[in-house]
Amino acid sequence: MLLNCDLGESYGRWTMGVDAAVMPYLDQANIACGFHAGDPLTMHHTLVLAAEHGVAIGAHPAYPDIVGFGRRSMTLSSAEISANLHYQIAALDGMAQNLGLALTYVKPHGALYHDMMADDAVRAAILQALASYHRPLALMVQATLQAAAHRVEADAAGVQLLFEAFADRCYADDGSLLPRSQAGAVHNRERMLAQVAQFTQDSTVTTVGGHSIPLQVDTLCVHGDNPEVVRSIAALRALVDGG
Repeated sequence: MLLNCDLGESYGRWTMGVDAAVMPYLDQANIACGFHAGDPLTMHHTLVLAAEHGVAIGAHPAYPDIVGFGRRSMTLSSAEISANLHYQIAALDGMAQNLGLALTYVKPHGALYHDMMADDAVRAAILQALASYHRPLALMVQATLQAAAHRVEADAAGVQLLFEAFADRCYADDGSLLPRSQAGAVHNRERMLAQVAQFTQDSTVTTVGGHSIPLQVDTLCVHGDNPEVVRSIAALRALVDGG
């Protein structure tokens, strides 16, 4: 099981996260492409940092909402979604190629990610955007009870899926993430480690209602916002590696 993290989300003089500290523990870096965070120099620095640690590179595109950090849903046509994705992916892809690096996957950010999982039309537009890109890129989606159906959709579009679970988030009984507005939506360190152990050992997660549900997981999302979180990620790395 891989570890992924959203990175490169600083902008100008504003700093977000502790990318240099968390990068050594990761397998995949989801790099912001400028529409919710990130700027050209931040993108460059994050690519170089990933290369130094042998971390796979993924584009982290969003709705064009830098003021709202990409967390506000927008009503876009399928053509607009496709064009917005191509613009962001191509920017990071070009910068990566200039450094001799290869972009391998895409993980939508924030509201675009949640809309992709909840809205068939948005998900179809994103799949079509990747299918029409000039070379193959995998799409990272949330691992849910609908994973088999999502795989059928992706196979029809010719797009590989990477199923993602969240190390520190509580799950609702339907396999979705418990909204952050609800108490207990974000696990403390002890509960997070227990949940990851369950993922790795049983391929299941225990929901807020106490139900154990199966989830197919390829990669775990972790967050690198502060030094305390980085210490937790180090423990997760050891757990996933069996140490």
